[in-house]
Amino acid sequence: MVFVKVRDEESVEEALRRFKHECERNGILKEIKRREHYMSPGAKRKLKSQEARRKMRKGRRY
Repeated sequence: MVFVKVRDEESVEEALRRFKHECERNGILKEIKRREHYMSPGAKRKLKSQEARRKMRKGRRY
């Protein structure tokens, strides 16, 4: 859980910016996007193998 204390003489916009930065650092937004839609275990395996193949092809070029 991310907490951001608003400092003295700090605007709400600055505190919100710090909060968003902390959320990104902790990977909260990535986790939300990952959980947004259900993916079956078979689809996850297929996606993982496709990513591995893509990385292998990309690695061979250089």
